[in-house]
Amino acid sequence: MTPQPNPEAGAAVKAADRAHVFHSWSAQELIDPLAVAGAEGSYFWDYEGRKYLDFTSGLVYTNIGYQHPKVVAAIQEQAATLSTFAPAFAVEARSEAARLIAERTPGDLDKIFFTNGGADAVEHAVRMARLHTGRPKVLSAYRSYHGGTQQAVNLTGDPRRWPSDSGTAGVVHFWAPFLYRSRFYAESEEQECARALEHLETTIAFEGPSTVAAIVLETIPGTAGIMVPPAGYLAGVRELCDKFGIVFVLDEVMAGFGRTGRWFAADLFDVVPDLMTFAKGVNSGYVPLGGVAISGAIAETFGKRAYPGGLTYSGHPLACAAAVATINVMAEEGVVENAARLGTEVVEPALRALAERHPSVGEVRGAGMFWALDLVKNRETREPLVPYNAAGEANAPMTAFAAAAKKQGVWPFVNMNRTHVVPPCNVSEAELKEGLAALDVALSVADEYTE
Repeated sequence: MTPQPNPEAGAAVKAADRAHVFHSWSAQELIDPLAVAGAEGSYFWDYEGRKYLDFTSGLVYTNIGYQHPKVVAAIQEQAATLSTFAPAFAVEARSEAARLIAERTPGDLDKIFFTNGGADAVEHAVRMARLHTGRPKVLSAYRSYHGGTQQAVNLTGDPRRWPSDSGTAGVVHFWAPFLYRSRFYAESEEQECARALEHLETTIAFEGPSTVAAIVLETIPGTAGIMVPPAGYLAGVRELCDKFGIVFVLDEVMAGFGRTGRWFAADLFDVVPDLMTFAKGVNSGYVPLGGVAISGAIAETFGKRAYPGGLTYSGHPLACAAAVATINVMAEEGVVENAARLGTEVVEPALRALAERHPSVGEVRGAGMFWALDLVKNRETREPLVPYNAAGEANAPMTAFAAAAKKQGVWPFVNMNRTHVVPPCNVSEAELKEGLAALDVALSVADEYTE
């Protein structure tokens, strides 16, 4: 579709937004949201007719791009047939979505509890773990994000937790492995893995194993930096959970449904959790949907004992119809395979070439369509290009980088000192090369701030 400029309409949209919309994670008077006129495939455009290649996939959820005709048609058909129905009933779209998800989850995660998104999926996973074990505490990692609701944000290991952290949520944080910025003085992935597991076991021991209900980990942390865990780490966490009777929860809200070149990132590590949360890519965000995939043992806990939780819109027919269509599209069109192939053949070599050319790039890491560039002031010291949780003038280098990318027609994903390369999983090779060329230009701006 060719964007048609309509600045008057854009001004009206912007005025209404500024007058009435309260935006998340923002100081309301300091933001200037772009008014979006439309989107299709890997692109969106504004009312001035400027078109952007979306290297963010929305918030890393449009795994099949915008306005896929088969998913749009499925939503329209469901709306005409049965637009909504209460969750206590068996509904075709809900049943089929659950079946298709369960076919793809690892191990025996065959029961699906539907939520409205990722944060409430995490909330319910924690509730299930506590009820299953009868224990109060939950362990989660620093450098993580699990959602904005009360329990989920307390599990989160980044600054978004701080204003809401009352210290009473029963959450204990620990350091997960990340060799590039190791907390364990490790010199190899093997050392990092071993020391991180030892640290976690010590944390469990000092907290009291009989008090710990669950360990919650993003399989590959997303917003926190796409830190791929070293070989053996997740298997080691699985062993610790088995040793101490702890429920192992993997958060696949961002990493799931093709993002890493597998249906789930857990498949990269051959590990099976007890509970797994999902959302985002399950239906590319066309209608809000999330959920928890539940193992047989935990499902059995609630076989004759009521699970004390639910949502009015659990398994909403429109959302489930979108999920059915999305999963079928991904299977029919080889979307997961596309993410794996282009990640290996195009993205990784191109990003490593950028790292060779640009002193601002400290590290490249990722898989599939899930990559991060860690930007630094100095490669030797690994000092981040901007301070942790920088804002305002302190964040100027990243602001300048983002502006340069947008000027080149690419909308970048920027968080702290990183830019993430997370386009739709069905992006084309030509689109990827267009975006990577724009990043090449933008990184030259970041280079200006290096030492």
